[in-house]
Amino acid sequence: MPQHLDDHGADYWARQIRVGSVIAMLATLLGAAQVMYVWEGDRRWWALPLLVAGLGQGAMAALPWRRWVRRPRVRSALVLWWVVELPVLATLAYFDPYGVVFYLPYAMLIVILATALFSAPVVAGLGAVAMAGFAALLGGHPGTSTVLVIGLVAVMACVVLISTIIAHNRRRLDERRRAAERRTGALLQNSPEVVVAIGRDGDVRYATPSIRTVLGYAPSDVTSTLLASWAHPGDLPRLRRWMAALRASAPGATAEIETRLRRADGSWAVLDAIGTNCLHDPDLEAVVLSVRDVGGRKALEEQLSRQAFTDSLTGLSNRALFRNRLQHATSRREAEVTVLLIDLDDFKDVNDNLGHSAGDELLTTLAARLRENVRPGDTLARLGGDEFAVLIEDLDGRDAGALAERLLHELRQPVPVAGRDLRCTASIGVADGHGLTGDELLRNADLAMYAAKRHSRNAYALFDEAMYASVVNEAQLRLEMEQALAGDQFLVLYQPVVDMPTQRLTGVEALVRWQHPVHGLLGPQHFIDNAEESGLIVPLGRWVLRQACHQLAAWAHPGLRMNVNLSARQFQYAGLVDDVREAIADSGIDPACLTLELTESMLLQDIDTAAETLQALRRLGVRLAIDDFGTGYSSLNYLKRLPVDILKIDRAFITQVATDAEDKALVDAVVNLGQALQLTTVAEGIETDDQWATLQSLGCDYGQGFLFGRPSDPATIERLLTTGPARRADAA
Repeated sequence: MPQHLDDHGADYWARQIRVGSVIAMLATLLGAAQVMYVWEGDRRWWALPLLVAGLGQGAMAALPWRRWVRRPRVRSALVLWWVVELPVLATLAYFDPYGVVFYLPYAMLIVILATALFSAPVVAGLGAVAMAGFAALLGGHPGTSTVLVIGLVAVMACVVLISTIIAHNRRRLDERRRAAERRTGALLQNSPEVVVAIGRDGDVRYATPSIRTVLGYAPSDVTSTLLASWAHPGDLPRLRRWMAALRASAPGATAEIETRLRRADGSWAVLDAIGTNCLHDPDLEAVVLSVRDVGGRKALEEQLSRQAFTDSLTGLSNRALFRNRLQHATSRREAEVTVLLIDLDDFKDVNDNLGHSAGDELLTTLAARLRENVRPGDTLARLGGDEFAVLIEDLDGRDAGALAERLLHELRQPVPVAGRDLRCTASIGVADGHGLTGDELLRNADLAMYAAKRHSRNAYALFDEAMYASVVNEAQLRLEMEQALAGDQFLVLYQPVVDMPTQRLTGVEALVRWQHPVHGLLGPQHFIDNAEESGLIVPLGRWVLRQACHQLAAWAHPGLRMNVNLSARQFQYAGLVDDVREAIADSGIDPACLTLELTESMLLQDIDTAAETLQALRRLGVRLAIDDFGTGYSSLNYLKRLPVDILKIDRAFITQVATDAEDKALVDAVVNLGQALQLTTVAEGIETDDQWATLQSLGCDYGQGFLFGRPSDPATIERLLTTGPARRADAA
């Protein structure tokens, strides 16, 4: 017998007991009538106790059996009721003249009623007691037919056997049902979903045990409560509309909603509920909700959203979120949108010299300063690297230039990083306008920012249409240069380099020109800067180097040297040494006849790397010259560290060397420095006899300029090689 009864079991027991009580009452009252009308007069007094017993058993049907039968002792004691019925029945049958006839039906009825409640052993025991009572009755009724007795006993035995089998099967079915219910209960208890049945009035009729896991309530705590009493006030109107629509929907229709319900501890759970209209089902008559806690998923989605739209280093909006808000802002016709694009100047030096950790610390500090100087409604974002942006949807009378100036001021303030104070500057581009797309506005701000960076840095620039026209022109020039490089429109001219005392032609400098199909012959000032920015300078410089080497080989003039300029982009190119090696090998020239010219600024960007590259070039056998010496950071230290052979004095010091004492003194110092370091000196831009005479008196080794010859084609240089001093050739 199970120790615990669920609601279903308690209802079943209470129902069977009430049925048994009513049947027992009717049987007892029939017995009282039998005594009253059939028994002899001196025994009719038995009718009164039978009447009382019958009415008492009937009254027992009204007792709270549903609550009592939950106690195992009460259920065990009920067996005595059935057991007592049989001796009482046998006693009455013993004195009744027809006792043998009515005993067996009544006894079988008792056994059959026991089948519905008790186990097979109890039913079999009651059957055995009933048959024993019948055997005892036969002694009081000697005239009973043997055939009748055998038939009645056989019927009684069959009833007892069948009842025992039924009781056994019922018990097995009950055990299977309880096992299935336990499994179902365990599944529901451990299920991440809660199933709740909501009645027509919004009251909770049923909730699965898993509600304790999800919301912290016991199922009994929520039964008969209103669903609305758990709902978040902010979600309640929407939840009521959803429930009303679901109730009014077709039978079996489903709908989904995400809402918040209060947990037992007072916190709010974010739940996803799928409702099914089962009001038409007579077994349910409810709206069935399948509820799942999605708080963890929502938190993860928010975290992923933050990661997707937030810069992990600074906590600012990232490029994706900035572009999204920019598109939304520009899509509104009435919006006045302004974009500030901020790029830190020379931030790469911080990473290279102090490490990326210091760079990250600097970015974090500067981001915090920017955040303090923009309104909460503005969008401040880190677009990547050292680039930030501010989106302002309404300036509200403010001046964008004043805001840019304030941001520049804040960024200039010292930042303590890695034990030292760093000062950082920035270039800011400002763009605004109506009717522009987000991409166009960002492009304009980008153009303005690069204009500020090209102009002076540590400044801001407001976008104007001329900037866009400049970019278009640069793009067109870049395209034309690509076509020119593929179509052999470039050519190389050569300017003589002479020995100062004798004016003997000792070398030439290769200078590139562009034979433009529309604009004619263009000097380097028209295209070199664009080539440098676009990267075309690398293939162009490689072509010039190969042309110069092949031309030197074609002249086949002993001792003639070829000077070739290298750009900053070329010098940083990893394949430079291989390009020089291949040019020498293909042309077959003596490497010592090739001089590569570099500017001071190129070498000082990264002096260690520069020294390695120069050493690799020196191992090829070429000579190295510092061009425009004196215009950069002229330092004895780097001259000592770098394996250079030649100092080329910039034309800025040559122009007035014959008339200005300071320029003469500076040139004299450079010449003396070259002699002390055993470096050859070359003066550039010599145009007058006085300049030549002065430089010769100062001891300068070589010179070049219009006095000795302009940049010329190979044929002209070849004539100069055969006719004597370059100056006389030029004059002729």
